[in-house]
Amino acid sequence: MSIRLGYQIPNFTYPGVPVEDLFDTVAAQAREAESAGFDTVLVMDHFYQLPGIGTPDQAMLESYTTLGALAPVTSTIQLSTLVTGNTYRNPAHLAKTVTTLDVVSKGRAILGIGAGWFEREHHDFGYEFGTFSDRFERLEEALTIIAPMLKGEEASLEGKWYTARGAMNNPRLRPSIPIMLGGQGEKKTFRLAARFADHLNIICDVDDLPRKVAVLRERCAEIGRDPATLPTSYLVMGLVGENEQEAKELAGLVPEDRRSRAFVGTVEQVAEQLQEKVLGAGVDGICINLIANGHRPGMVAQVGAALKPLVTA
Repeated sequence: MSIRLGYQIPNFTYPGVPVEDLFDTVAAQAREAESAGFDTVLVMDHFYQLPGIGTPDQAMLESYTTLGALAPVTSTIQLSTLVTGNTYRNPAHLAKTVTTLDVVSKGRAILGIGAGWFEREHHDFGYEFGTFSDRFERLEEALTIIAPMLKGEEASLEGKWYTARGAMNNPRLRPSIPIMLGGQGEKKTFRLAARFADHLNIICDVDDLPRKVAVLRERCAEIGRDPATLPTSYLVMGLVGENEQEAKELAGLVPEDRRSRAFVGTVEQVAEQLQEKVLGAGVDGICINLIANGHRPGMVAQVGAALKPLVTA
């Protein structure tokens, strides 16, 4: 399993597209990404649109239903969340869910998972939010249950947060389904990634990437894991214009709190920035979203054509 070039779809508000055509627009982006050489398509696991992208009342599709619907309309691209909020699901049930996605997609599922952070969703939907420490305790317990189940092993745990009693997980298609953790915490997330993950999506300001990569290598060394066995990727907010004028217009859409993770310019300019700032920092792969115009036919293909050579060289 490798995520060298991922296309994330975080936005389901498309001007002029009615609800009955909403999924068709999503599916078209996934198919275009597949044709353009992206290896993974990813959706958010949220119930509301996120601050900085839109307002809570804007459209947000449920993640695993969406991925399951994308499976039969694509053929090779991997399917994942970036990332599943652990707090929203019982871990054994989540293992069953992603394994079913793997069967339906003929072996293309990746379990992306994180501790959860969007407090309003928890409040409104009735999920316990808890403290920062609570959420990471829960994530560790969840992974203790999920990891063996994804390998076909029975899982048992009498934990503080979760219980499993010989939980089985059939049918399965592959010996194991890969686990991707998403986050930036050097003490908690990175340690859990070193123990449990096949991939880490690092979420941080771009200038912090070199230090994050170095710390992750330390966490692997602490448990005797070869860092080369834990590839990384970085999520990019792409404001990509087809020309200089559109790029300037898109620059004004970047929220202040996301400017350090946004890359603005023409396709060629953004590719150059990512080569220097992300891949040059030692990160293995790029996950990009195109929140303003990814639904425009041909846009994903243009970005894929510019970025694929960077991650396959």
